[in-house]
Amino acid sequence: MASKEKSESDAGAITEALLLPQDILLSAGVHIGTKIKTRDMEPFIYKVRGDGLFVLDIKKIDERIRVAAKFLSRFEPPKVAATAVRLYAREPVSKFCEVTGATPVIGRFIPGLLLNPLYPGRIEPDVVLVSDPRADAQAIREATKIGIPVVALCSTDNDFTNVDLVIPTNNKGRRALAVIYWLLARQILRERGELSPDGDLPIPIDEFEVKLAEKTQQQEEQRDK
Repeated sequence: MASKEKSESDAGAITEALLLPQDILLSAGVHIGTKIKTRDMEPFIYKVRGDGLFVLDIKKIDERIRVAAKFLSRFEPPKVAATAVRLYAREPVSKFCEVTGATPVIGRFIPGLLLNPLYPGRIEPDVVLVSDPRADAQAIREATKIGIPVVALCSTDNDFTNVDLVIPTNNKGRRALAVIYWLLARQILRERGELSPDGDLPIPIDEFEVKLAEKTQQQEEQRDK
């Protein structure tokens, strides 16, 4: 009983009917925000911890994953562009796109990717999913200019400028991003009817998570350039 009470006090969630058991969500840190709180994010914040970190409400995270999945499932899979500038988001987004058929935009978002008709790599999505509105700002700017909706993973320090649908979550943590993208992919497939309502992905959460060895190698390669 004591541990259950602690979990609920840490995250403000009700254990039943969550997409994943609460202990898995808590151990992944999907509810851990930053020491900065924006006015936009206030409705999703449960409390501030003693160390100054704002904590997101697990139940609201769960609810928004369901809403976002229902929304994204309405689009043709290749017409969903998922972006990941930050390193920890790249593997989760890559796996998300592999599972759902979405179009990955990994690493730097090339200016003109959505806007420049002469750019050979131009893509024409109907919706953009971004991992962090601040890091993926170029994607949001271009999506806004062509009038397509933006779905964004937002932590406590993000604002909602030009974002149409928010998924509140820790969008900086390695494990948190893996769990959120795994959940979102699974729920999209359930909404499409490609999985049963209680069906699971054949790919485990661990495969959505960037490995530390990969991260170190990529950092070294970037330094060498």
